[in-house]
Amino acid sequence: MARRSVQSRATLLALEGPRAVGELGLLAACSPMLATSPRGDGHTVLVVPGLGASDVSTRPLRRFLRTLGYDVHGWGLGRNEGPTTRMLDGVGQRFLNLHGRRGQGVSLVGWSMGGIFARRLARLNPDSVRQVITLGSPFRMVSDTPSSALRMPSTSVYTRTDAIAPWKSCFDGFGPLHESVEVVGSHCGLGHHPAVLHVVADRLAQAAGEWKPFVPRGLWRPWFPAVADATPS
Repeated sequence: MARRSVQSRATLLALEGPRAVGELGLLAACSPMLATSPRGDGHTVLVVPGLGASDVSTRPLRRFLRTLGYDVHGWGLGRNEGPTTRMLDGVGQRFLNLHGRRGQGVSLVGWSMGGIFARRLARLNPDSVRQVITLGSPFRMVSDTPSSALRMPSTSVYTRTDAIAPWKSCFDGFGPLHESVEVVGSHCGLGHHPAVLHVVADRLAQAAGEWKPFVPRGLWRPWFPAVADATPS
């Protein structure tokens, strides 16, 4: 059993690159469907890239959100070097600057390590963050436990075929303001996977104070595996 598990993970790891490229091609093919995604009120959104990645990696996601009318921004700090003082202070200042432009709640979208940064920002600025969306972010590996739940709505997108971040560490369970949404895809393709972009758009489109769990509808329903219950197995 253990050997098969290791081989399976090794296979998934070897396929991460090709799968991510395929998902980028899928994004182009699904443009008509994505164009029907809900539009919100155009509030400010900060998108934080994963470890070792820069704003280049989140460009498809930010471009998509911009077409929906959001005031969307990259983090502007170059490559994500992990939780160094420069990175943490830099993203903190970036957030404060963006919030100060309108004085309204900012939504945070973080990919992988970027999601851990986003959740940290939310804890430090609970009255200034509208909601948090993480994409394959292993926040449970850094003592982010249910007893320290975020005060604002949060959505954790995860994939069981993630070869980079153990999917259970990306799972936030379910609650009045929190949910976990499963997609089928690679870790490296989450930032441009059509189903993920649709989830992000759907979540951002909700009016402040009127958050409800994600429910895939219409042609999007087959893209989301059914979750039997709130506890991963």
